[in-house]
Amino acid sequence: MCAAAALCAVAALPGTAGRAWAAGEPAPYAFGPDTKPVTGSATTSGARPLDAGATYKDTIEPGGRRIYRLDLDAETNAYVSAVAVPKPGTTVAPSDNIKVSLQNGQGNQCSSNDARFGGVGAFPRPLAAYAYRTVEKGSYLCKDAGRYYVVVERTSDETSTPEPWELEIRHVAEPGLTEQGPTSAPTVWPSASPGPAAGDRTGERKGGSSFYDAKGLSGGEWTTGIEPGASLFYRIPVDWGQQLFVAADLSSSEVTDGPAVSGAFAVSLYNPALGLVGSGSPVSYDGRQKTVALSPLPPVAYENRFGYATGDKDMRFAGWYYLRVSLNPEVATSFGTAPIPLTLRVNVTGEAKPGPAYAGPAGDFGVTPDDREVAADGLTPSDRANGDTMALIAAAGIGTGTALVLGLGVWTLRARRNAAGGAAGGVPAQVTAGPSYEPQGYGPQGYGPPPGR
Repeated sequence: MCAAAALCAVAALPGTAGRAWAAGEPAPYAFGPDTKPVTGSATTSGARPLDAGATYKDTIEPGGRRIYRLDLDAETNAYVSAVAVPKPGTTVAPSDNIKVSLQNGQGNQCSSNDARFGGVGAFPRPLAAYAYRTVEKGSYLCKDAGRYYVVVERTSDETSTPEPWELEIRHVAEPGLTEQGPTSAPTVWPSASPGPAAGDRTGERKGGSSFYDAKGLSGGEWTTGIEPGASLFYRIPVDWGQQLFVAADLSSSEVTDGPAVSGAFAVSLYNPALGLVGSGSPVSYDGRQKTVALSPLPPVAYENRFGYATGDKDMRFAGWYYLRVSLNPEVATSFGTAPIPLTLRVNVTGEAKPGPAYAGPAGDFGVTPDDREVAADGLTPSDRANGDTMALIAAAGIGTGTALVLGLGVWTLRARRNAAGGAAGGVPAQVTAGPSYEPQGYGPQGYGPPPGR
C-alpha cells in the first residue's frame, strides 16, 4: 500500500508526465504544469485578463496579433513577457520576430520590446521579450489605475515556414516603493571580466529545456553536451549589488572536415521578468572551438531602470537570471548528431546589498538562501519542492507501514488470545467479539487473514 501510494504521488508530481521525446532528438520546450490555456483576442473588446503570478499558453500565426488584458492599480509595476517557440525543423528568417507592447486604455504605449533571430544562419529557437508599466519617475501616460492591454505581434518573412508558434505568456508584479531611492542610473562600474574565484565549483551540469525547468548554476565552470538543434536553459541567482559575468565555450569537434555552419552558436541572458538583457553574436562553427562571452553588465540596482542603454537598464532587479544556449541544427549535417561538449563559465562578484524599500513582498525580485542552495545543487525550485514532497512521502510511508505492521500484530495477538480462551472453555475457537473486519478491508475479501486465523 505504501509503495503504491508513493508511486501515485510521484506520478502526480509536476513535470514528470508528458515529457517523452524521440531518441536522438533534443527535448521539446517544457511548459510548466501550472500553465493555463488562454486565447488572445484580435481586438481589445474581447481581451482575456492575465493574473499576476500566472503563466499562460497560446499560439500565434505568421503576421498574427494577440491581445490580453491587465487590470492594474496605481502602485504596482507590471511586467508581461512572451516566449515564442517555433517548432523544431521549421524554417525561420533573420527578420522573423516577436514583439510585446503594453498600452493604456487610450491606446498610448507604455513600453515595447521585440526579439528576432537576426544575423546570418537564422535557426529556430525560443525567443523572449517583455513589456512593462512602471509608476516611478518618468511614468506619465501609464501611471494611473485602470485597464491596460498586452499586445503580442509576430512578424514572419515569406520564406519562413507558415506554421503557428507556441507562446508562453507570463505576468509578474513588482511592488511599489515606500520611499524613493536614487533616480539616476550609474555610469561607471567594473568592466573587466574576473578570473575564476578561489573555491568556485566545477563539474557537469545538464541544462533544462525551458525557462520553467532551467537548471541552477552558481559561480564556476560547468560542463555538458549540447545536441544540434537544442536549446539549453540555466538560472543564476544574482542579488542586489552583485555583478554577473558569463561566457560559453563550444568544444572542437571530432569531425574536422565538415563545412562551416554560419550563425551556429547563440547565447542570450534574460532577467527575472524574462526581459532580454544581452546576447552574444551568433558565431560560425567550423569544427574548431568557439567562445561567446556576454558584454560586461552593471551590478544589479533598482536605479538601473532609469538608464537608457538596452541591457544595462534591464539589470533592474535581483532574482533568477536565465541563460539560454542554442546550437544550430545544421551542425548535425556537417559535424554529426552527437552532442558537442560545452563549458559555461559563470562568475557572480560583489557582496549582496539590501534591496529597495518595497511596499510588499519582493516575490520574484529577490534571492533567498534556498535559491542559492538550488543553484549550488544544479536544481530548479520545483525540483526542491518535489524533493521535499518525496521526503514527506517517505516519512509518511514509513509511518503508515509501521502502523499497519503494529496493527496487524495486535490484531493477531488478540485473535490468538480469544481462540485460546474459547478452546479452554469448550467453545469452538473463533472471534466472538470486537468489530467486523471485512468492511474495513480484512477477511476473505480484503488484505488480512480471515477472522479466527
